[in-house]
Order: sequence, then structure tokens, then C-alpha cells
Amino acid sequence: MRSGKQGKRKRDEPQAKAFVHEHNEGSNDNFRNNRFQSKEYKPNGTTGPRNPGGVHAILKDKAGRLWEQRKTLPIWSHADTIRQSLREKDVLLLVGETGSGKSTQVPQILVKEPWCTMQRISATRADGAKGFVRVGGCIAITEPRRVAAVSLARRVAEEIGTPLGSSSPASTVGYNVRFDNSTSPCTTIKFLTEGMLLQEILRDPWLKDYSAVIVDEVHERGVNVDMVMGFLRTMVDGRYEGRHGVPLKVVVMSATASMEGLVNFFEDDYRSQASKGDASPIRHKTENESVWSGISDSDSDEASTRSNERVGQRELARNRKIEASRTHGIDSGFHPSSEDPADGTDSSFVPKQDNARDAPRVAICRVEGRQYPVKVSYSPEPVQDFVDASLRTIFRIHYKEPLPGDILVFLTGQATVESLEHLVTEYATGMSPDVPKILVLPLFAALPQAAQQRVFHPAPPKTRKVILATNIAETSVTVSGVRTRIGLDSLLVKPISKSAAIQRKGRAGREAPGHCYRLYTEQDYLELQPQNTPEILRCDLGQAVLTMKARGVVDFVNFPFLDTPPREALEKALMQLFQLKALNESGGISEIGQEMARLPLTVPLARALLAAAEPGLECVSEVIDIISALSVENIFLALNSEEKEEQAQASRRELYKREGDHLTLLATVRAYNAEHTDRKGWSERHFVSHRAMQAVIDVRKQLRSQCRRSDMLARSDEADSLSVPPNLATSILKCFLKGFATNTARLMPDGSYKTVIGNQSVAIHPSSGLYGKKVEAIMYNEFVFTNRSYARGVSAVQMDWVGEALGA
Repeated sequence: MRSGKQGKRKRDEPQAKAFVHEHNEGSNDNFRNNRFQSKEYKPNGTTGPRNPGGVHAILKDKAGRLWEQRKTLPIWSHADTIRQSLREKDVLLLVGETGSGKSTQVPQILVKEPWCTMQRISATRADGAKGFVRVGGCIAITEPRRVAAVSLARRVAEEIGTPLGSSSPASTVGYNVRFDNSTSPCTTIKFLTEGMLLQEILRDPWLKDYSAVIVDEVHERGVNVDMVMGFLRTMVDGRYEGRHGVPLKVVVMSATASMEGLVNFFEDDYRSQASKGDASPIRHKTENESVWSGISDSDSDEASTRSNERVGQRELARNRKIEASRTHGIDSGFHPSSEDPADGTDSSFVPKQDNARDAPRVAICRVEGRQYPVKVSYSPEPVQDFVDASLRTIFRIHYKEPLPGDILVFLTGQATVESLEHLVTEYATGMSPDVPKILVLPLFAALPQAAQQRVFHPAPPKTRKVILATNIAETSVTVSGVRTRIGLDSLLVKPISKSAAIQRKGRAGREAPGHCYRLYTEQDYLELQPQNTPEILRCDLGQAVLTMKARGVVDFVNFPFLDTPPREALEKALMQLFQLKALNESGGISEIGQEMARLPLTVPLARALLAAAEPGLECVSEVIDIISALSVENIFLALNSEEKEEQAQASRRELYKREGDHLTLLATVRAYNAEHTDRKGWSERHFVSHRAMQAVIDVRKQLRSQCRRSDMLARSDEADSLSVPPNLATSILKCFLKGFATNTARLMPDGSYKTVIGNQSVAIHPSSGLYGKKVEAIMYNEFVFTNRSYARGVSAVQMDWVGEALGA
């Protein structure tokens, strides 16, 4: 008997976890606090219990060697300015050129500060119990991409001389990315993706584990970074309600972002708080579980008045301290001394103030200079075939330029990376033996983490690394040895911005003078838009709205977006969430919505996974396998000849299922996992990407673990049966319909398909197993447009199933 959801799913209780009785205080907290009592905390000092073995000596020795390199970074001379700015302000905007060292050095500069130690605050719960609440003690650094978070954490751990993450309980540097949390009880510097910080905000709305949050590469302007910025702005409004009076420091870093826009973003909030009092679009929960909705009765008005008086007293004292600091020559970040123009602050912009007596709340530091210059070469004329142009440029550089000097090539996606990888490898086999060898390494988001980290390893002797990357390597990633960078002017079908082009150029000048080859003309570069268009203005907002609802946002119109998204996009997202039962009839988040928000999946996939645990469907294990396969771009190899295509069709025949692509993915994952002797050989025989399947199995393992913790999956349900009975296949497809009911189309009398919602014509993509077949209705994962509109990731469904899903 297949078991579904067992009992009530576990709930996160951040308030209960944060409230600690005095007798439960452990030695780890004393260790974390006492580490920073010394004024000077150098990387070759001990960072935990002494290890008499050789590992500690090796780490200490390497940190000592890196210490000299760190002192040559441009940001090093601005360390005192950064410290002083955050002693007086809660927000610091730091603009530094690519290669200035901001991503690795700023957290190390701040972790020594007294305000960065954990605070033990006496508190009383609503039930009268007395104890202590822990606030702060750790610095969070957000990165746009997983590979950047992991590689930066590894580098900072080496510079400090500490083991990385969960490898040692004494490690002070860790990371947290999707499906991989590598931290220790003593972690004080944690790199994480923006999405994972949003997950932490759901568990702890006031981020009480952190003393500071550093938002890196804010110019990327993805949806997640805009959400993070909005939530952080509400936490630095000067009240610190949920943090028991302990301020949260925020550092926003970028190489190219607009300074004026970011300053106004934070300063406007301070001014609006002063004019509107406690009005807020977010409902906050404090330690005694009280909820403040922005509407006060007479009793809460009186309490609010007393609270405002206390806040006003704190602000008055703080302003006096700021004025006193000015008389003693401490730079506030806005008005640098004319006698010292090189102090790292931006003298070109002074933010406007509504009232001259209002002290600015945001400090600014500008770090000029980079370590090494980069020469730029443009294509004399537009390139017709960028893959061929990249191939020619790679080998021209390889034959012309001496070693050392690796090559980094930016491409438009996983398919082009793998295509060029094949071509470079094939051409390299024909090189003369006296020419240095070429080691081709791909780098894209769907790669397993171990494969991604290979690009950071030094090249073997007499070998040049050629790294073929998507925009995953654009920011905050230093690939050792890269001297040459080759780039295109578009990613997917969208031209990059000048900002992105500058970031890409910077990859070539990290460790030595570099050379950037742009496979487009200089005129094309000049015509690029200055900055990336914010993702929040051009994408589906379902995930963002769900996160805001789960966090307690009640007023989307007044939520502090960096750029307010179109009203139509917000309304569409709300309707989508309501259709998925993530919202109730009053517009509040439902229990299903809360559970969806906790899953590290897109909204439709999260809904499908929750549906799989419902009574009557009960196919969690199978749905997890399909979702895992959908987490990579394509598990099947792209073939470039008719002969290989025919061979692939014959070898994959046992994997193809008549129900469509979802069941085909399930059969492929199960067959690959059942192969225990030679999975790579199995993949080659079936023309399946072994590299992609490794990533699939990794995601599968993590999703199963999370579902077990939530009582959605029992170990008895994890048997990998290779056969799927018809009733189970129906249950699986119905689960996906719960999330993709709007991604359906019905067969028309003329043999074409039209979408159920919108009545648009759509064709089955040639890569689908249902291509050329006629079925009553189809469900698809995505809608793509090339020379015509295509449905990709297609399965056959019945119209009554679609009606049931849409009407549910």
C-alpha cells in the first residue's frame, strides 16, 4: 500500500528556536563571541580549536601566503572607511570595479567589528517564560548564482585559514545554496544565493541570526535581489522591532549600479517613516507572536505612541553622535574632505535631503582601480556564426599566445556550450604533439557542483584550460589562470547590456594583465543599453508574489520595490496563485501556499509535488524523479546527423512512453539509477547525457530528503520500480495538471492544437516523443517561440482531467 502524506506536516517555528533559556547556552556561543575580542584578527591566527595535525598547519600556511596578496587589492586601503561608515550608519553602498576585491574582503573586514558579535537579549514570551534571545553573530553575503557563492566561500575560507563549511565543526566560513547547506555551529561568514536568503526570511522575518547582510552584484537586478532589497529596507528603518533593538547592517555592492537610485531607495524610506509613522506594507511577527497589520485600535495606538517616543529618543541620540563625529573629522560618506579626494567616497553625488537638519542615513564608498589592465579587441565586422567564430578565435589564441594563460568563452546557453565543447575537443585531437594540450571545461547552471568546481582547479602542466560558460561566470567568479576572455553580445535571444559586457571583460584581468575579444563590432557595443532591464519588469511574478504573501506582505502597491512591476503582471500572478489554491478567497495565503513557498521549486512544480502527496494520488517518489529531470536543460544528447538520430531512436525505444515526455523522463531516471555497474556506458548507449543525469540524481536525493522531513514521503515508498501501471501513470499526470492546468491545449478538427486558456495555436516541439501524433489534449511544461509557437515537454491528457484541474 502506497502511503501519502503522513500526519500533519512539520512547521518551521523560528520564534521558538530563537528563544533560548539561559541554562541552554552552549560553549559555541562563547567561542564565537571571544574570537573577536582582539583588535587585530589576522588570517594566520587560529580560528577555532587548535588542530595539532597537519591540516591546520597547511591551512595556516596558505592563509599566510594569501595575506600578502590581499594587501595589494584596491579595496584594502578603504578598510577603515568601510568600518567607520558602518559604525555610524546602518546602510553602506559600495561601488568598486571588477577585480577590486570587494566580494571576498568586505565580509572579512566587517567580521572583526564589535557590533558583529552575537547579542544575548533578555526577553519574556507571552506565556510569561523568561530567557534570552540570540541576535546576530553572522554575516550573510548574497550572490546571484550558486557557483559564485560556493567558490567565494572556498576562497574566503582559504584566506582566513579555516576549513570550509560542514567539513569541520570549527569552520567559520560556509555557504548555503539550493540543496546544499554547508555550514557549522561556528560559521560567522556565510555565502548564499539570493533565493536561499528569501527562504531564511520566511523562517525568520527579522534575520536574527545575522548582524549584517551584504548584497553583492545588485546590478544584475534579478527578481530575487529586488525582493531581498525590499525586505531589507523594511528592516533598517531605525525601529529594529523584531531584533530587540539590535540593528541590522546592510551593505549593497556593485561594479556598475546607479548610485543615486540606490541612495534614494533607502533615504526615501527613512523620510516616509518619519511622515507616516508605523505604516508598513508588511505584517511583522515579534517574539511574543503579536501581529501588527498596519491598522491600530485605541489600545495599540497608545502603545505605538510610546514606541515612537522611544524610537525618537534613540534617533535623537544617534543624530547627536553623527554630528559629533563630523566635528572630529569622521567621514560620513557623503561629504568627503577636499584635502583627501582618494579616501574612497563618491564626491560626485550628494543625495538630496528634504530638510537640512536631517542627517543622511546611507554611507557611500567608491573603490577606484583594479589590479590588472585588460585590453579589448572588437570584431571588424558582424559575426554570422558565433560558434564558428569562437572556435577560430580559441585556436588562434592558443597557437599565438604562450602559456600560462587560460581562455574563458561566454556563450548563449547549455546547448551552444556543449556544441562548442565537442568541436574544440575534436579539433584539439589533431594538433601537433609539440603544441600545448587543451583541456575543455563547460560551466553552466545545470552542471553538478563537482563538475562546476573543476574550472577552478589549476591546469595540468603544458595544458591550457578553455572554459565554455554561460552568464553563470559573469559576476563574482574568479577562475584562476584566465588571461583571455571571448564574448558574444547576446544571451539566449536578448542582447546583453554594457554593464554585463564590462563585467565579462573583468574576468580576464583578475590575476594578470588580460585580453578581451568581443565577437561584435565596437559600434554594436556603443549601441547596447547601459544597464540590464530589471527582471521584475519582464517576467512571471508568481514566485515573487508567493514569497511576499508568505512573508506577510499585505499591500503590494506600497511594497518597496526598486522598480515597481506592472500592475497587470501582479494581477496575473495573483490569479495564477489563486487557481493553484495557494491563495484563499480573501487573497490571503493558504496552507498549501505556505507549503509551496517553503519548497525550492517554481510555483507550478511545487504545486505538482504537493498534489502527489494527496490521498488518492500518492505518487511523490515518481513526481520527484520527473521534477529532478526537469531541473536540467535536457537529459538527452543533441545529435547532429541523421545516422546518429536513427541510432538514438532505436536505443531509446525502451525508454519512450506513449503517454508522453513526463513518463519518458521517469523511465529514464529509473533506468539510469538501476544501472549499478557502468552508468557512463549506459548513458552512451542510450545517447543520454551522463553529466546531466548526475545532476538529476543529486537533485532527486535532496528533494527526497526534504520530503521525508516534511512527512510527505516514507522510505517504504522509495522503491524504484521500472514499470508504471496505467492507474499510476494517470495519477502522475493529474498531479502535474494541478500545477500546469493553464499550460494545456486541445486538438482541433483540422488537426492543430489550440490552448485551452487564450485559444492560441501551438504545435508540439520536434524534440517531444509525441511529435507528429494526435491526441485529445496535451499538457506542456513551457511555451517557446522560434519560427512558430511550440509546446515543449508534452504529455497526453484527457479533457475531463483538464476541466477538473481548472475547476478545482
